[in-house]
Amino acid sequence: MAKVTLKNVVKRYGSVTVVDDLSIEVQDKEFAVLVGSSGCGKSTALRMIAGLETITSGEIYIGDTRVNDMAPKDRDIAMVFQNYALYPHMNVRENMGFGLKIRKMPEAEINDRVQEAADILGLGELLERKPKELSGGQRQRVAVGRAIVRKPKVFLFDEPLSNLDAKLRVAMRAEISKLHRRLGATMIYVTHDQVEAMTMADRIFIMNKGVVQQSGAPMEVYAQPVNRFVAGFIGSPAMNFFDARLVNDAGQFIIDGGSFRVAMPEAFRASLLAHAGKEVVFGVRPEDIALHQADADVDSTISARAEVVELLGSEIFAHMNCGAHALVARMAVPKQAIGVGETIQIDFRMANTHVFDKNTSDAIV
Repeated sequence: MAKVTLKNVVKRYGSVTVVDDLSIEVQDKEFAVLVGSSGCGKSTALRMIAGLETITSGEIYIGDTRVNDMAPKDRDIAMVFQNYALYPHMNVRENMGFGLKIRKMPEAEINDRVQEAADILGLGELLERKPKELSGGQRQRVAVGRAIVRKPKVFLFDEPLSNLDAKLRVAMRAEISKLHRRLGATMIYVTHDQVEAMTMADRIFIMNKGVVQQSGAPMEVYAQPVNRFVAGFIGSPAMNFFDARLVNDAGQFIIDGGSFRVAMPEAFRASLLAHAGKEVVFGVRPEDIALHQADADVDSTISARAEVVELLGSEIFAHMNCGAHALVARMAVPKQAIGVGETIQIDFRMANTHVFDKNTSDAIV
């Protein structure tokens, strides 16, 4: 296996810059995920690593080898596509071994590698079937198996689960994660689904408009977003944002949202000091909103009117209004149901809240 390094990589189509000065390093045996909304440049970056797209400028290394001018077949990578790309006239065994066959590998070794991959992926009983006789999940496993038999330095996954239903996506996420641990392989995975990124990655690279906004371990990015974009992209439902003013009230920092006022923790004082009296954006995640308890800090309690309550079994999503502000709370099912139109008291877990500069969108705390 090998690390993958991109140095100042740029990709332009005419006057349109799709990837802008991208510099990342994926370590040997790491599971890295490039995540972002459609059009952010993540798939283009993956295709440049594979050699399927030429780069406008910059350098790409696989291991210590510069691969800018190297053909895809010589880069020792294997790629799994969104649409499976299986040959319909070949059975599973032939599909998985075809790449080795055109490299003129001995038939006995091809059979051994195909059988080994089939055992790993639970495809042993399906080797003689054609793709049309397989389910979506089985076809995806065949596509992964075709990559495994290559024993490449790097595995590349381009939104491989997008065509699967929700239940199967969850199962296949787990399968690919287990596969990574079993193979100890370097894997780079592209997705628009932040849940896939959070649950699968060793390290996430969050992209927007061709630029990496932040990289880090999933929980690091979740707990310490560097700007408003990252904060809003990671987490489901998305973080609630409120335009507000940061007030220094006799040494106590207050978020004044007009229809609510909450006190910021003392631990945030040093970071907030330079922004006193300024317009800011206050952020709180839905899971950091709870029904008011009698012993809660009264400085964090506000009144809100329930507009929609979605019951999801073990939890609810409560869509509420607080004056001009709309917010969503993700809470355990309360003992007493919340009625639509009911005014309730809620608490913010202030230690988990965030404040962003209104002009730059950079995180203050």
